[in-house]
Amino acid sequence: MNPKTLPLEYANGLMLELEKAFYDERGKGARFRTTTVGASYFRQRCLPRIQANEIAGILPALEQALREDGIVAKLDFLQEERLLRVRVQGCVHRPVEEAMVAQGVEPFTCIPANLVVLALEERLDRPVELAEIKVEDEACALLLVVFDHRPTLT
Repeated sequence: MNPKTLPLEYANGLMLELEKAFYDERGKGARFRTTTVGASYFRQRCLPRIQANEIAGILPALEQALREDGIVAKLDFLQEERLLRVRVQGCVHRPVEEAMVAQGVEPFTCIPANLVVLALEERLDRPVELAEIKVEDEACALLLVVFDHRPTLT
């Protein structure tokens, strides 16, 4: 195998084309099929670094892992009861979302958002749903809902 690193523009270009093709096929329903994209990376690179069992400890540990790997520059969050607002700055995949918006497609997937959801669900054992992605001037703004507990069947 060639040890050469692929250019980021190449990887993001492929990601854009795959996302756009999936959106063209599934429309807004595509968002429900992409929630686990990044799960292997999460298990290998992020989960071992997250020891906390509360949001205030989980997200800084995740941010550190993502910063060390050059995925994001900064991850800020604000919790308002069940709502969790996350701002992602300096994401290597932002050009993909900008291109999707330029093509008239509302962002429907976000790798850092998926990683946040995976981290919270794993450490809190609570369901989390990505409700919104907004591409803003300086960052992507994510809105997540953290539910109280997993539903059980009785």
